[in-house]
Amino acid sequence: MPHAIRVHVFGGPEVMKWEEVQLGEPGPGQVKIKQHAAGVNYLDVYHRTGLYPMALPITPGSEGAGQVIAVGEGVADLTAGDRVAYAGPIGGYAEERLIAADRLVKLPADISYEMAAAMMLQGMTVRYLVKETYPVTKDSVVLWHAAAGGVGLIACQWLAHIGATMIGTVGSDEKVKLARKNGCTHVVNYRTEDFVARVKEITGGAGVDVVYDSVGKDTFPKSLDCLKPRGMWVSFGNASGPVPPFEMGMLAQKGSLYATRASLFTYIAQRQALVDNANDVMDMVRLGRVKIRVTKTYPMADAAQAHRDLEARATTGSVVLLADYAEPRVTPLAGTDGGED
Repeated sequence: MPHAIRVHVFGGPEVMKWEEVQLGEPGPGQVKIKQHAAGVNYLDVYHRTGLYPMALPITPGSEGAGQVIAVGEGVADLTAGDRVAYAGPIGGYAEERLIAADRLVKLPADISYEMAAAMMLQGMTVRYLVKETYPVTKDSVVLWHAAAGGVGLIACQWLAHIGATMIGTVGSDEKVKLARKNGCTHVVNYRTEDFVARVKEITGGAGVDVVYDSVGKDTFPKSLDCLKPRGMWVSFGNASGPVPPFEMGMLAQKGSLYATRASLFTYIAQRQALVDNANDVMDMVRLGRVKIRVTKTYPMADAAQAHRDLEARATTGSVVLLADYAEPRVTPLAGTDGGED
């Protein structure tokens, strides 16, 4: 019988239990997949703690990759044996799972399950943020918080490819080097420097066009002080806790600013949008423009330790859970590091 991480009560990492689960057969429009790898993201922490409440019990995990082992009625474009990946439907910390077929994308043979699990949610997040939420061009000046995290390192490379000026904030000198190595134009250690002052210094007092903020409480409202008049603050996460309520008048006072709380799942709700986003990410990886950096893997049963390390900000790059039977890594793609340093 397959196993999965189950959460029966909201709380700390210790509430995640490795349990046997019984799955039925896929229903209409569904497939059953045998998962080789699952990505670990702050979104999973929000689900585990109840910040984003859901009916219990739950299996966390919003991205993964594996092989189709059964197909439900009405599924025409997937068959048993297909290699697939996804980002979105919760339930990734599991050896097997049922999932809607229209939420899956086929995985090219030269992208491993491990790499796919590290790139789907994080890569598609970067893609929608820089291509749709605020379309970044070579003339854009961007502030990106947590630039050495999984999403941040992909953003460093993606924006470097575009030719934009990126100012990234990180929490250690080691992470300064890492962000810079991945293409970030200017890197600020927020523990030793005032990032607002540094942004003003770097931009000659003008400020940035857009702030991408997945940190939340600790960077607000200072992020607004980094923007040009009519600039955009994009909140897409709460790693330090949720942003407190604020008066809309603050946006006018600080320069007629725009603010949005963005979510990947809105941007990929339609099937074609999902496919377009995923294909863009896979193209960037296969062309060597973005390297997926898997810095730490854990056995799937050890998801609690992965969460402890993530919340302690002790990780950089992407963190992945692997099933015991996970395939060995494939030969790295041309121009990528295959997940290694």
